[in-house]
Amino acid sequence: MSLTIDTGTDELLCHIEDRVATITLNRPEKRNALSDNLTPALRQVLLDLDTRQDVGCLVITGAGSAFCAGGDIGGMGGMGAGNADPDAPKPTIQERTRALQHKHDTLTPRLFEHSKPTIAALPGVAAGAGFCIALACDIRIAAASAFVTTAYRNIGFSGDYGGSWLLNQLVGPAKTKELFYTARRVQSDEALALGIFNQVVPDEDFLTQTMNLAKHIASGPPIALGYMKENINAATGCDLRASLNMEADRLMRCASTKDHKEAVAAFMAKRTPVFTGR
Repeated sequence: MSLTIDTGTDELLCHIEDRVATITLNRPEKRNALSDNLTPALRQVLLDLDTRQDVGCLVITGAGSAFCAGGDIGGMGGMGAGNADPDAPKPTIQERTRALQHKHDTLTPRLFEHSKPTIAALPGVAAGAGFCIALACDIRIAAASAFVTTAYRNIGFSGDYGGSWLLNQLVGPAKTKELFYTARRVQSDEALALGIFNQVVPDEDFLTQTMNLAKHIASGPPIALGYMKENINAATGCDLRASLNMEADRLMRCASTKDHKEAVAAFMAKRTPVFTGR
């Protein structure tokens, strides 16, 4: 059974089926560029899905032939400097900085630290902030025709939404600098070799293989998967001993769950376990 979630705008679609919540950026005529309607809706739906017991995995994708082209360049014109009232005082750089920091804080960490495993499914281009959204997901699966680009230099920007940190975690500082400085297109085969993409699949198999992966992850033990994500995310900023201590704590928490007992019973009975998140 499929359940449609009301996001408050047609620019963002969301439905739940087989414990997979699929979030679709839906501005295909703009290559799913972010907007003042789409982005707040994305922030809110991520928050709403965080505690849903009927969701075991999130898939973020784009309608049509693109994932997300980043910010809508046609609507930038000075990054909020313009006002409906031409006589109204323009916001200062400090005010605009605080506003962007708030936008960052309520999107990138919300996605990166989401309690559910997340998959970015790229049918085509991911650029700029759109690339950052894909990088903030746990796994990236792409159609063979997809590509990514930092894009910022093309519009005289330095970067936002955590791209400099997220990409650095995957490819290291030298390659990150190259991709930011040049804004060149990274085609799917190179992105796979660099570790930016986890999987590249033929265009005609893209939807099927994406959902197969998402359903497999969603069928897993929710508590253990959540702790796996915490452990791995924390490991980027702590030493080995701190990581070992955290792993011990989380594993003992898992040991007291019904899901662990079900997994052991299923293993002994040579059957597939049924996890309930308890």
